[in-house]
Amino acid sequence: QVQLVESGGGLVQPGGSLRVSCAASGFTFSTYYMSWVRQAPGKGLEWVSDINLGGGATYYADSVKGRFTISRDNTKNTLYLQMNSLKPEDTALYYCVRKGYGSYDYWGQGTQVTVSG
Repeated sequence: QVQLVESGGGLVQPGGSLRVSCAASGFTFSTYYMSWVRQAPGKGLEWVSDINLGGGATYYADSVKGRFTISRDNTKNTLYLQMNSLKPEDTALYYCVRKGYGSYDYWGQGTQVTVSG
């Protein structure tokens, strides 16, 4: 069955960096676009970033552009999100999401990122 398992979240000071990962299994990872979506406390879901099949095309929300970098390693079935210059407003539960045919069809359990000093 499809599994997406995030890791790497934690507590970081403003201005710091963190890399979260998502280990995928149960499907052919290299044949799906992947996304990161976050949810801040008390708020709705916010799309963060997308990456295409080979990793050559990436897309970002304006709120993270220039600070976050999405990448993937299809040999390891792993998705990454490198987060630099973190701000308190980046505090959220970060989800790894598979993009199926026009929709998000599988979600991980999320990894908590807290930016506080």
